Amino acid sequence: MNYKEIAQETLNIEAQTLLLASKNMGDAFDKAVETVLACKGKLVVTGVGKSGLIGAKMAATFASTGTPSFFLHPTEALHGDLGMISENDVVIAISYSGESEELSSILPHIKRFKTPLIGMTRNQNSTLGKYSDVVIDVIVEKEACPLDIAPTSSTTLTLALGDALAICLMKARNFKKSDFASFHPGGALGKKLFVKVSDLMKKDNLPIVSKDTKVKEAIIEISQGRLGTVLIADEDNRLVALVSDGDIRRALLQDNFSLEDNVLKYATQNPRTLDDENTLASEALVIIEEMKIQLLVVTDKNKKIKGVLHIHTLIEKGIS
Repeated sequence: MNYKEIAQETLNIEAQTLLLASKNMGDAFDKAVETVLACKGKLVVTGVGKSGLIGAKMAATFASTGTPSFFLHPTEALHGDLGMISENDVVIAISYSGESEELSSILPHIKRFKTPLIGMTRNQNSTLGKYSDVVIDVIVEKEACPLDIAPTSSTTLTLALGDALAICLMKARNFKKSDFASFHPGGALGKKLFVKVSDLMKKDNLPIVSKDTKVKEAIIEISQGRLGTVLIADEDNRLVALVSDGDIRRALLQDNFSLEDNVLKYATQNPRTLDDENTLASEALVIIEEMKIQLLVVTDKNKKIKGVLHIHTLIEKGIS
């Protein structure tokens, strides 16, 4: 048995399902988007079984991309949770057949609240289709299941349609990265979209020396500063150059090297700097990696030193 071929066939069947749905998408999808945009309350998603699992994921996606949303299980709705739905809400009900018993039981009550109902089903003439104000077609030629029974292509299509609806809502609302960050303050995603250079850069007790400093004095500052680098500034604290411990090691190999030399002799002139401390830390990391440096000096527009950001700090804080 060739499992790779079976997997490829499964993916091809589901991919063809998505492509066919894309070609046959009707005006009902536009109406569904407009219905949600006009919603003054929450977007409630409901469904049973596999459809319920897809619905829960859809609700989570809506909620994290600017559309207040939650998942409501039809059985729980029949036992009191219908009170969570109001006439200001919009309901998305998912049932491939459109005849799920638990879901069908709550549809009359949803309509009693005069709550707009968007149905996702293959059959517009089903119970769900008849109760719905808008029907998004979920039509597949065949399930990827070899028995054509287990929900596979149909659940993939339903999930993809939910993603498409979420993306339309994001674009209609001009949802930005900063908005996304406000919903994801924790974890790696929050760090990438929320943490700024100003939050992580070292500002105090920076290893700074003047332009006339000797190499031996610079080495002492490098050791005490614990950054592997010393900054060279003019009398107005504007960055002129920097010297790393690597620069010093390479200088030692030169025949005419002397500890009494001026440190500028071995310095990197006009090093790469960052003049906006409100830059995202993740963007600063890109600069550091592209320049193949360990330390990024943060200055103002006039090159006056404000702080330094070390790659080790970014790694320790989980910035990627």
